[in-house]
Amino acid sequence: MSRSRLGSAVFCLLAIVLPTQVMLAQEVPSAMLYTHGSAWLNGSPAPKSAAVFSGDLLQTQPESSASIQSNGSNVMVLASSLVKFEGPTVVEIEHGAVRVTTSREMAAHVGDVTVRPVSNSQTEFQVTDVDGRVQIAANKGDLAVQDDKGTTTVTQGQQTTRDDTGDAEKKKKRRRAAGAAPAAGGGIMSSPAVVYGSLAAAGGVAVWVITRSEPPASPSCPSGVCP
Repeated sequence: MSRSRLGSAVFCLLAIVLPTQVMLAQEVPSAMLYTHGSAWLNGSPAPKSAAVFSGDLLQTQPESSASIQSNGSNVMVLASSLVKFEGPTVVEIEHGAVRVTTSREMAAHVGDVTVRPVSNSQTEFQVTDVDGRVQIAANKGDLAVQDDKGTTTVTQGQQTTRDDTGDAEKKKKRRRAAGAAPAAGGGIMSSPAVVYGSLAAAGGVAVWVITRSEPPASPSCPSGVCP
């Protein structure tokens, strides 16, 4: 194979790999996580602070808590809770309790129950889920609570309870699996290890192709084996 063809092949390879990796590397985290005590992020011990992405799974241990902070919202994940971060507007509670302070109408989702502020004014509420029993408290501002029976309003200072036991068994299975293996979170493909590893692999292929190629034939020695 001639060096010109080799160069074209390597160029095509890098043209495919590099733009993809650059786009992945530029993925922006949705929020920041701050832990207080022992916690797990996607099945691994969580650091004191870390960027979190949509789809990340957070589990706090007894006597620990964590805070997820995004633009205009703060989600305090209380002890012994399992929470899936779904982006800057939704947090899904698998088990336990969260306290949400938001001016961006951030919602909490528990099975078939969705809790959200009725406006984008400063709102604070707490949602607790223990084996399908959902407790909702409107600490500041009014809430809209939606389930399979419709939507009701919980005014500031009031509390309400919903039954979501239909999903209790599925939630127990997810809790058992949460600490055993990483969840399929959103930030995995944008990690530096994956990005640089892919780039190194592409470079390695290019080097291998070049070093394995035959030397170019000269006009005086077309066969490439002349003395």
